[in-house]
Amino acid sequence: MPVLLSPRLLLLPLTRPVLERRLAGAPFSLTLDTPQGAQDVYFPPEWPGDALPLFQTWLADLGDGPDEVPGTFIAVHRGHLSALGQLGVKGAVSAAGEQEIGYGLTPDARGRGYATEAVGALVTHLHAQGVAVVTARTSPDNRASGRVLQKLGFRQVRTDSGAPDGPLLLWAHAPA
Repeated sequence: MPVLLSPRLLLLPLTRPVLERRLAGAPFSLTLDTPQGAQDVYFPPEWPGDALPLFQTWLADLGDGPDEVPGTFIAVHRGHLSALGQLGVKGAVSAAGEQEIGYGLTPDARGRGYATEAVGALVTHLHAQGVAVVTARTSPDNRASGRVLQKLGFRQVRTDSGAPDGPLLLWAHAPA
């Protein structure tokens, strides 16, 4: 997978070594490949937040195959090389050309525009790969996440009232 760039962030592929090391505990540092070569990236104890329960499944899904979780990235601050969040695709592109994404930041990184940068870079990448519509779901209570999507040109298309965790707003983004 490519490394995606935004003004302040590197979006590095989520790899088997990162999954294994995070499951062993946090905080930690790990040497990762960046556009500037191999660099040590710091992972704070709160990283990756809500996505942590998925790590064991993703590691098992990798099996003996590739070392990268397909379509999934670590948001790393370009200046201090700290992991600020995790984002990526949820499943395969649908027959209609739609691809759902998910994202999250560590608490200290919220409210600083990092989510807008990271999600924007991911959406641009997905459209360049031929995805017709990028979708995302947010809780009606998570207004900050909704604002991120609105800033990027997503529009709310419906409410999914039957979601197991309560109602979710469905957002969609098509290329301009």
